Parts: sequence; structure tokens; C-alpha cells
Amino acid sequence: QVQLVESGGGLVQVGGSLRLACAASGSIRQLAAAAWYRQGPGKLRELVAAVTSGGANRYAESVKGRFTISMDRDRYMVYLQMNNLKPEDTAVYYCNVAARTRAFTPASDYWGEGTQVTVSS
Repeated sequence: QVQLVESGGGLVQVGGSLRLACAASGSIRQLAAAAWYRQGPGKLRELVAAVTSGGANRYAESVKGRFTISMDRDRYMVYLQMNNLKPEDTAVYYCNVAARTRAFTPASDYWGEGTQVTVSS
């Protein structure tokens, strides 16, 4: 099994920055891909940013140019650098990884429990 623990959330003022971290542990053979999702009050969970093991990144239009996702495959860490934060970025942020626990097997999805980000105006 794979466990994910997010950290780095908190309260920040408009225009501020936060760096979220996601630590993956357990029987990990390889991190194939990772993503950050968020769910704001009264909203559906949405994809914020994603990265593949090949380094291809994609972002929601609302965060392009402000957020950067990265993955350290050797340390099993995923990061989300968030700059120029806006009130609409307020949400619970969830880490999601696709990880292989055995060689030559499909990767499975795993989720963290989330970390709260609140942007005050």
C-alpha cells in the first residue's frame, strides 16, 4: 500500500505564496505520475496541476502562470508552488499519485487526505 501525507497549507493573504508538499511512503516501486486537485466550498473537486514521470506538466487555466507542480521521483515527493494567490484559490488541496508497487504492473491511484488553503482578502 501507498500512503500520502500533504503539508504546507494554511492561511495566506491575497498575493502571497504557499508551497504544498506531498510525501508518499509504503511499498513504492515507482511514481508514474502525480497531480494536485482541489475542492472549494460548495464546489466539485477539480484538477489543478498534473505531472508525468516524463516531466510533462499541465495546469488548469485558472492557475497557469501562478502555480508550478514538480515531482521528486527519488524521494517520492510531490510539490505545488503557489504564487500570487487569490481568494478563489481557497480550497482543500489533495495530492494524487499513480504508483507502481511491483515491477511491470499497472500503476494504481492513491489519494491524500487533503490540506486546507485559505486566501484572505
